[in-house]
Amino acid sequence: MGLFDNKKDQPPKPKADFSNVQSGHSTTAPPPVVPTAPPKPAAVTHTVASGDSLWKIAKRHLGDGNRWKEIYEANKDVIGKNPDLIKPGQVLTIPGATATAASTTEVKKP
Repeated sequence: MGLFDNKKDQPPKPKADFSNVQSGHSTTAPPPVVPTAPPKPAAVTHTVASGDSLWKIAKRHLGDGNRWKEIYEANKDVIGKNPDLIKPGQVLTIPGATATAASTTEVKKP
């Protein structure tokens, strides 16, 4: 008689019942980690002061005065059609600038 022969003296072993198993998740695995987008940096703004120009503002905030057109394009609704006519008190958004405590400037009245 071999090791794998069915013994007629013993009743057959019951088979495993998987009828209540649900697919799609596991109760032992941790839930998947959903990556979140990094927070958007705070917008940098500049309040136009007397004597300011888009070139000077670009030089101060972006490091290159030749980037003044980027500021103009982002603020056409505030500035209007003529980029040479910015007015004290206008608040301009500076695209591509990194927000720091010193980079947002305000007009201080004497």
